[in-house]
Amino acid sequence: MPSDSGRPDRRARFREPSNIGRGRLHFASRRFSPVRNITVRLGIAVLALVLTSIVVYLERGCYADRGLTGTLTPVDALYYATVSLSTTGYGDIVPVCESSRLANIFIITPLRFLFLIVLVGTTVEVLTQRTREEFRSARWRKTVQDHTVIIGYGVKGRAAANSLLDNGIPGNRIVVVTPDRSAVDEATRNGLVGVIGDARREDVLRDAAVDKASRIIVATDEDDTSVLVTLTARRLAPTAMIVAAVRESQNADILRQSGADTVIPTAEAAGRLMGLSLISPVAGDLMEDLLDSGRGLEVMERDITREELGLAPSDLDARGQIVLAVVRRGDVYRFDQAGVTILEQGDRLVVIRHNADHPNHKER
Repeated sequence: MPSDSGRPDRRARFREPSNIGRGRLHFASRRFSPVRNITVRLGIAVLALVLTSIVVYLERGCYADRGLTGTLTPVDALYYATVSLSTTGYGDIVPVCESSRLANIFIITPLRFLFLIVLVGTTVEVLTQRTREEFRSARWRKTVQDHTVIIGYGVKGRAAANSLLDNGIPGNRIVVVTPDRSAVDEATRNGLVGVIGDARREDVLRDAAVDKASRIIVATDEDDTSVLVTLTARRLAPTAMIVAAVRESQNADILRQSGADTVIPTAEAAGRLMGLSLISPVAGDLMEDLLDSGRGLEVMERDITREELGLAPSDLDARGQIVLAVVRRGDVYRFDQAGVTILEQGDRLVVIRHNADHPNHKER
């Protein structure tokens, strides 16, 4: 079954490779390339050797080489710096004056520590990074509540994440679950939390704290995968709002029976929009405008304001917002249905409004 990008079957993407850590959380962080890390460390090591060689050569009159004083050459100074910083210490060249010994104590010894840290820097960095990630993971799992989990980070998953970010949801409250390490790296660069693993596995979803999530988006490339993920997610999070994408409309009922609250048929919706754009270009352009958060119009659900109490839904038209529906005590009253004439305390509105009203409009 083809994916959103038109590529061949991608079921293999949700088969968790054996070398991928299961359910390990990944957070946003600043990362450098391996080449840059190695270059920096080599530069520090060479600098320490050069400085030590210079110090030794300037004090060459205070060093004895096999009993002979004042015979050190630049090569001898470099040799002494190498064996000294690496703590090999053959003892054939030794400082004999107080000044040279003080230089060894206060200059060469710190350079030796720096050199050793560079040599074992990879191990230290790995241990430090792992400890830091474990600490952040434990703290995140302890405090996270009512967050959003996005399963799959392809075209649909990225678009869903961008929509949530545009509406003011913090990146550390959005968790992306995917077996694709590069996709997790992209998500963490955008400030999200990533979990590498197969979302069909219950332990992976638990690592994403699905049982504490209030919203779950299932955006995988395959309908059968979406069904299995939805079944597992609904069992772990009975009260969460689950929105799932489906490629084939005939699978929508299966997803609803699996526990999805809302099912979006992506292929049919795209086809209808293309047909509408041909038959009625203006209507198609308006629909595209509503679906694209970066353009002029947007659909959103919000609480009514204090100034709107007692007004009729139609009164908001003069304020540049078109009311599509009113949500009152769990019941939805659409604009084409009678039932709401005056807005009351606790009502929520689904409106179309201009994008300039959005708090992130300036950034976009």
